[in-house]
Amino acid sequence: MTLPLFVSSGDLIADRRYDLARAYATDGDLAAAADLFAQAVELSPRFASAWFALGETREALGDRAGARAAFEQARNADPEDRHGAALHLARLGAADPATAALHGYVRTLFDQYAPRFDRALADLSYSAPVLLRDAVTAHGRRFGTMLDLGCGTGLAGFAFRPHVDWLIGVDLSPKMIEEARKKGLYDRLTVGDIAEYLAEQRAGKEAFHLVIAADVFAYVADLAEICRAVAEVLSVGGLFGFTVETHEGEGAIVGGKMRYAHGAEFVRAAVKGAGLTLLELEAASSRTENRVPVPGLLVLSRR
Repeated sequence: MTLPLFVSSGDLIADRRYDLARAYATDGDLAAAADLFAQAVELSPRFASAWFALGETREALGDRAGARAAFEQARNADPEDRHGAALHLARLGAADPATAALHGYVRTLFDQYAPRFDRALADLSYSAPVLLRDAVTAHGRRFGTMLDLGCGTGLAGFAFRPHVDWLIGVDLSPKMIEEARKKGLYDRLTVGDIAEYLAEQRAGKEAFHLVIAADVFAYVADLAEICRAVAEVLSVGGLFGFTVETHEGEGAIVGGKMRYAHGAEFVRAAVKGAGLTLLELEAASSRTENRVPVPGLLVLSRR
């Protein structure tokens, strides 16, 4: 687990109120914590970390309206939304979950997480790369060029490297790319947003024989846009494989762990809408939480 993101207000007294509030929250006195967080933002109205913590605390106290107001202030105070207030607002019904821009949050989260990422996922029985590799290699054992979207520290690269001639990875987090580079698996690594990267490859007329996204879409709501972009950079006959967390309803929702879950029909429509042929859409859990498998889908399609 990463520690809560803290960005100083620049006001020593406000920061001390925040620290004391955290201590009260840890001890279970949420009412006192909420009062101190409120004092901190009164002293420093642009104190994003305190606004965000106030939102979390109010929500835990059952004050959904107060929580929404605090998360709105947190997002307004930090245009990059490094705390991820937009996700909380979407989950609380105060925003469309499909429109949340999460670049600042995701970059910050995984920059913090990078040094212990592999160990943490091992503890969660993480299996997305192996699940995808097994599904893909049932349709071919060797591929020319593979693009690993949201490559992280290179776990999918490790699984697929024996099956590809040229391996490219892109990730939003510079620290995750640093960890991937240490493994020496990739022929090219790029720090960047995956949608922007795909647009650049389309403009350059680069084509890939295989595109993989292992648990990347837990932080992407608009699967339709990504599927269309991938379809435009796949070679004819190329494969696109990915995993998602899922739920029994429709569309994309924000779950309790602040990750997107996508309904099966929503996923199916995104793939078919991109003009791809769906080869597999199977129930497959790629990780556990509290030793319980997280519901998920494994998806494989072909251009």
